[in-house]
Amino acid sequence: MDEPIFKLPEIIDNENGWGPSPAMLPEKFRDIPYAPYSKADKLGRIADWSAPEQKEKETAGRTRASYRYRDQYTAYGYGASSAFTYTHAEDEASFSVVDNRSAAQKKASYRTTGGTKSRPGTRNSQRQQRNGQYQRLGVTSRGTTGNKTSAVNVRRRFGWKDYDKPQRARDASVNVGPEWQVLEEIEFNRLSKLNLDVDEGEDISSHGFLYYYDKSYDRVNTKTEKPLLPNERVRYFITTSKDPIIEQLAKDDEATVFATDTILSLLMCAPRSVYPWDIVINRTGNKLYFDKRSNDYVSVNENAADPPIETGDKDNINSPIALSMEATIINHCFAMQVVNESEKYEFEKPNPFASSDDLEFMTPCAHRYRRFDLGISEEEDVRLIVRTQLDSVVKTSTGDSLITIKALNEFDPRSQGAGGALDWRQKLDTQRGAVVATEMKNNSCKLARWAVQSILAGADQMKLGYVSRANPKDNRRHAILGTQYYKPRDFAAQMNMSVSNGWGIVRTVIDLCMKLPEGRYVLLKDPNKPVVRLYSVPPNTFEIEDPLLDEGDELEEEDEEVIETR
Repeated sequence: MDEPIFKLPEIIDNENGWGPSPAMLPEKFRDIPYAPYSKADKLGRIADWSAPEQKEKETAGRTRASYRYRDQYTAYGYGASSAFTYTHAEDEASFSVVDNRSAAQKKASYRTTGGTKSRPGTRNSQRQQRNGQYQRLGVTSRGTTGNKTSAVNVRRRFGWKDYDKPQRARDASVNVGPEWQVLEEIEFNRLSKLNLDVDEGEDISSHGFLYYYDKSYDRVNTKTEKPLLPNERVRYFITTSKDPIIEQLAKDDEATVFATDTILSLLMCAPRSVYPWDIVINRTGNKLYFDKRSNDYVSVNENAADPPIETGDKDNINSPIALSMEATIINHCFAMQVVNESEKYEFEKPNPFASSDDLEFMTPCAHRYRRFDLGISEEEDVRLIVRTQLDSVVKTSTGDSLITIKALNEFDPRSQGAGGALDWRQKLDTQRGAVVATEMKNNSCKLARWAVQSILAGADQMKLGYVSRANPKDNRRHAILGTQYYKPRDFAAQMNMSVSNGWGIVRTVIDLCMKLPEGRYVLLKDPNKPVVRLYSVPPNTFEIEDPLLDEGDELEEEDEEVIETR
């Protein structure tokens, strides 16, 4: 059988340019002009077989201009030569309805330049006529002149970035040295998934004394506000490793981990934090000490969508540093003002941080050392002792209740960084729930830490005060507008704060540090990302001269001077 013979077709190449070769064209097509094209030419639809109903669905939601030309498009070769320009549209111009009935006449209406219909002689028509006169003069009723739109009516797309605003690039709370070594990096979304159920803590010892709360401040409102009085008393902030009571408890092997309520609350509420912070962790033998380098200042609107920003102006009273200093002083003075110094509540042991001569110059407070068992099984020895603080005692029908006292402050509801806060003098008495909800949104981390500190201390109640500036432009004079009681656990639940999640974070950090050799470590929150990093640092870190540490010490001295001079 003969094999089939494959024969190549004749290929004619056009050596003179693009397009078909003249030798390939039939005789009847040789006189038609050829339009050159390029790769950038648009390709239109050759045929449109979609039904009219489908077209209506496809064009729904478009603008009026695009809807008007929805069925027009350009064919292949558009723009190359006008001889081959082809525009397709539905042939509706030649369609007409055969109807001998006369069309019903529409009611007469008068349209002014405003664009709305109205009857002549009415007040609306006269107003629109005046608007039309303004438009003929070049000023529209919308506040525009000619083609220039006023700044009031300029609208921006939702979510558009304000590139003209300063970037919120924050600096770290401490300078990372070249000899620091990153051991672990944990994202906040991983911390939020941790969970550990811990029983109620037990009291180890209680020190100091408290004054009873003055219930007359429960009747304060916006109409009977009281000025916030200055206070010259001071409060010492002793870190964990310098606490003499903790040193003795560590020698007696009462626990393996030691911390204070301010440090522990910061760690338990870490996923809510935005501002940078750091915690120094010292491991000595089989024991861990969580320390803080300097005083922990109260933040303001840390979690707001548009938080206060640092402009570089030292005289700006609404900068983050100035607001933090102001809030810290307000909390100090408010806790001293709302107590009655004529009634005293004594604990079993004296204040370990002051002698008898210093008591009259110190802020009265009590410290409770409480122990928590973080072990998952009975074989694990993860006992934690935390030093907590109480601020006052209130008389109730069931006896004396220990409370903590905190203060929320309002600076200027119309300034940048206010976070959409309501005017307290107008809304606090009538819409207190809305005010509290706004504060929970803008100060989520601060309020969660206050609730956790009250829970750690075993406080029965948490007293919140509302303090506002007497003048929004003056950050040195304030007024008390109201007070409110909360149960710490109910307040934490209202904020969706999980105490079990906080204990899970603490246990995770403890396990990481227990696997490391003896030494000093720093847990540092990234200033611009929701990430914490664990660094291994030299043993003498922070013991030598540190610019940031000196700055913090100067800030504490300035704080004490301001408290004394107010």
